[in-house]
Amino acid sequence: MQYAYLGRTGLQVSRLGLGTMNFGMVTDEATSFEIMDEALTHGVIYFDTADVYGGAQKPDIKKGYGVSEEFIGRWFAQGGRREHIVLATKVYQPMDLGPNDRHLSAYHIRRACEDSLRRLQTDHIDLYQMHHIDRRTPWEEIWQAMELLVQQGKILYVGSSNFAGWDIATGQGAATARHFMGLASEQSLYNLTARTIELEVIPACRYYGLGLVPWSPLGGGLLGGALQKAKEGRRSQEGGKIEKLRPQLESYEALCKELGEQPADVAMAWLLRNPVVTAPISGPRTKAQLTESLRALEISLSDETVRRLDEIWPGPGGEAPKAYAW
Repeated sequence: MQYAYLGRTGLQVSRLGLGTMNFGMVTDEATSFEIMDEALTHGVIYFDTADVYGGAQKPDIKKGYGVSEEFIGRWFAQGGRREHIVLATKVYQPMDLGPNDRHLSAYHIRRACEDSLRRLQTDHIDLYQMHHIDRRTPWEEIWQAMELLVQQGKILYVGSSNFAGWDIATGQGAATARHFMGLASEQSLYNLTARTIELEVIPACRYYGLGLVPWSPLGGGLLGGALQKAKEGRRSQEGGKIEKLRPQLESYEALCKELGEQPADVAMAWLLRNPVVTAPISGPRTKAQLTESLRALEISLSDETVRRLDEIWPGPGGEAPKAYAW
């Protein structure tokens, strides 16, 4: 396994992160345990979850239920595991139906952290991520709540997710004024089919020293050989998008075949090539999918291959403002 520092911090994580959004939603507890065992065997020590994950198996989908966190907690309870894992979870989404059971008020952050610790059966969270920006709550309130959790030893680092570039800038400005480290990472939607963050989020991460953690690295399965799977009769939830992007997908899968690599591995290798990217989050549904994803770490894409990928999946034209102005 390869490891990298999480942004400017001294914390090292595996170059691939284990995403657990499927735990409790499409993957049962026994299979989830197998996946986590396999991850640890291969040195995948960066586990990413969220308080809201796994709720879809419940009848009331208006709130979260912490099922993914509970699975991880029971896996930790077997012993000999927690001390080897860099554990990341998130706060923001509705966890109950009350007006203060969501978002980033100090009230909700404190309560959500305590609930996550209980479900995860641990005394601390290594990376506590804000799942979305909450512009209604002032940064002074957010940072005060996070600082207290750090002082209490309940969290070690703070991260963001789905932030705009200017949210990262304003958040870091407020943290600096308080002599607080602020954000260590940003988890964003980023893959060959979704490159908007190249405009401002990636430059902000680079400037402020945040580790970029891409979620949905395979574009919801589009970059995982969607056309080939369709030929084999395997259904995809991205059927409409497949037809819309069919010409690009045909070119992409042909290029991957020429390289002798699986499309999913090429997509992950493309992300790993970016020096701002710390670790893409992979969300395997089976142990085999996890093992297969490790191949991406061994692939080195040439400049010519990257140029051809840019032709197939063009980005926004570079960083702002040069991407759209003189």
